[in-house]
Amino acid sequence: MSISKIDHNVAIIGAGWAGLSAGATLVRQGVRVTVFEASRHLGGRARRVSLNEGDAAIALDNGQHILIGAYQETLKLMRAVGAPPGHLLERIPLELRYADGFHMRAPILPYPFNLAIALFAAYNLSFASGLAAMRFMRALQALKFRIVPDRTVSQLLAEHAQEQVLRTHLWEPLCVSALNTPPGKASAQVFATVLRDGLTGARHNSDLLVPRQDLGALFPEPASRFIHANGGTIHLGAPVREITHDGKAFQVDGRPDLFSRLILAVAPQHATALIASLEPQCPALGAVRRQVEQLEYEPIVTCYLQYPPGVTQWRPMLGFTGGIVQWVFDRGHLLTPDPYRKPDTPSSGLLAAVISASGSHEELDNDVLAAQVHEEIKDVLFEPKGVKAVPRWTRVIREKRATFSCTPGLDRPAARTPLGGLALAGDYVASDYPGTLEAAVRSGIAAAKAIGVT
Repeated sequence: MSISKIDHNVAIIGAGWAGLSAGATLVRQGVRVTVFEASRHLGGRARRVSLNEGDAAIALDNGQHILIGAYQETLKLMRAVGAPPGHLLERIPLELRYADGFHMRAPILPYPFNLAIALFAAYNLSFASGLAAMRFMRALQALKFRIVPDRTVSQLLAEHAQEQVLRTHLWEPLCVSALNTPPGKASAQVFATVLRDGLTGARHNSDLLVPRQDLGALFPEPASRFIHANGGTIHLGAPVREITHDGKAFQVDGRPDLFSRLILAVAPQHATALIASLEPQCPALGAVRRQVEQLEYEPIVTCYLQYPPGVTQWRPMLGFTGGIVQWVFDRGHLLTPDPYRKPDTPSSGLLAAVISASGSHEELDNDVLAAQVHEEIKDVLFEPKGVKAVPRWTRVIREKRATFSCTPGLDRPAARTPLGGLALAGDYVASDYPGTLEAAVRSGIAAAKAIGVT
């Protein structure tokens, strides 16, 4: 006789995007779920951060995350848990605008017409460079976007004679934004997959989806409400230090509850000790643990600068070259996307500068880094307009292990493990995607299937 879904009790360790995606997927199928989260906040490495400044509490994010139209699993699950993307995300046709004048915007047309027109009409890009970029994409298509053997993105771009202007303003920023790994060490295969899904699929796949609300409201909080409404339980401030398995059920830190299945959805650096706790019952997990241990990591730094109300760049995002700043987001514009809003709107004047992947900026302390970011921003946004703006306050948020380092030929662990009923979830789990929100969501869905309940 088969065991009914209601007879299963699934434990999920971790309430980041992967764990919550697994939980939401399971409760939709009528499976009982209990989620354990070490911190008192939902979202993991993509969460809301509260800052007390004076008498006001300000909601920030621990990093700036841009989705694209190709992230279909994330968008689908957002709708399922009651977080409509149309209200929470600002959809912008692919547009790359830089402080040095480079500007490329894709029209609302299918591929390849959208990319061709964007390249040939781009400001500060020659016709020859645009043609070289199109040849590069056609060459990848001829290879069916399979890079064998895998190599670095820099090597791939050199092989296809991509000029410096294309590297600086198009390919390398896309690589760093998606893979969070410098082009000199990033996987060309994963990058090719990102280009395939983001640029050559349906017309809307290349759209940029910029959050209009903080990351907590975008998915973690709606997913939590959905899990609770469907009979699940989430324990915040509940770190898990040991998991045991007696051949029939899992036990978490000696708690009386027994679980027929378990999904480990913590960050990889925290997963190794929990996997090790199960190795006495399943020695084959040692190979999985070693896969996780060999991962290296890349940081993401976000520097918030609060300028006086009314000081704004009046566009969602602006690219920078030649310094440490890569992108600047106008949080005032995004959180209150109304050009007629009052200048004293709470988020007005709040800019977020993003520095992805490893680099020399890691050696700067927070005050020095914020001062350098301000210098690079003011030279572009303020001084040319005669504005002498000084930030009222700054806040630097460093995620030192924001993502795994997405290098060529990386051996990533699978969702399904040698121990029956145990699955891994997280953006580091084996897939075609780098460490993105879409990868985290897909891994949660895959883990829910891998445990054999749905």
